[in-house]
Amino acid sequence: MIKRISEKHLIKLLEYFPAVGILGARQVGKTTLVKEIAGKLDLDTIYIDLESTSDLVKLTEPELYFKNNEDKCIIIDEVQRDKSLFPIIRSVIDSKKRPARFILLGSASPELIRDTSESLAGRIAYIDLNPFHIEELLYENIFNHWVRGGFPLSYLAPDDFFSNEWRNNFIRTYIEKDLPLLGLKVPFPIFWKFINILAHVNSETINYSNISKSLELTIPTINKYIDFLKQAFLIRKIQPYHANVKKRLVKTPKLYFSDTGLLHSLLNIHDYQSLEMNVYLGNSWETYVVNQISIILKKDYNLFFYRTRAGAEIDLLIEKSGVVYKSIEVKYTNSPKLSKGNINAFNDVEAKQNIVVTPNSDNFEMHKGIYVMSLKHLIKMLITEGFTE
Repeated sequence: MIKRISEKHLIKLLEYFPAVGILGARQVGKTTLVKEIAGKLDLDTIYIDLESTSDLVKLTEPELYFKNNEDKCIIIDEVQRDKSLFPIIRSVIDSKKRPARFILLGSASPELIRDTSESLAGRIAYIDLNPFHIEELLYENIFNHWVRGGFPLSYLAPDDFFSNEWRNNFIRTYIEKDLPLLGLKVPFPIFWKFINILAHVNSETINYSNISKSLELTIPTINKYIDFLKQAFLIRKIQPYHANVKKRLVKTPKLYFSDTGLLHSLLNIHDYQSLEMNVYLGNSWETYVVNQISIILKKDYNLFFYRTRAGAEIDLLIEKSGVVYKSIEVKYTNSPKLSKGNINAFNDVEAKQNIVVTPNSDNFEMHKGIYVMSLKHLIKMLITEGFTE
């Protein structure tokens, strides 16, 4: 059992909230996490899987079932499959308010499971569960983690062959079965082509017009598909930074896959050797760094990138309340060199700390006020300085 970062936060929320929702992509480890913490609660627990026919029979009369087990914590997996349960859960909670009555596991964001937000407002807290993070893996096998990604069955596979097979099947199943269940009704060939196009423009600013022409779809439709994948926890969008900078700035967001293993499957990258020789190596490493920071960053901090039309650019900014605390340029080399555009961007933004992050270099000051450090050192620093949950 790999101890998840979210475990302590989840237990804390269950001390106060009647319901806690654990949200994340399918197969990311939600069920394993909740079964692990079930033994640490002061309540007996019942596990209901809405994909199980025998469990569905138990919920023929859900209100009666919930009231008959009101002294227990009821765990409902794949809750997005039956939105009619949410008003009933609300009623049951209101009839006897106490913490930890329900743990709801869902493979979509609150926006896609909109009824939880409306029916359970004020009664539920949410946790997003992400693929494995390098902190959870104790910074071991970072390159293996990068190549395979953080989905448990991919990362823990006995070899690269099984890891690749798992990811290929996961992507196909997600597109063919899971996304339609969440409300995305698109023919498989179109969406397969769409997600492959996104893989090839990963870590770049989104050119909606080019994607629209390639697929012969409208730009609003492309926007809708991208937002849907974001809400299904498969991609991230990083917005451009523009506050207090009087420059001609790029205004289009950048797109990143939320797991590099899935990205590599779509790019036909099967192992570290093929990744090292691939034209998308730098884009992939940037994606890995973005994900490792995003997963642990407190919700009151924001991630941006900075780019001007004159060529000044920085990959990541960590900002809060108008203050840029960290400017981070990502380099896949332990002997990084900065472009004039990087230097100009650091000067434009005036962050409290300027960082160049590398795979595993020593930590040193490369220019006045610009520090080189490994990804491991950066993550540990963010944790120590209180930027993380």
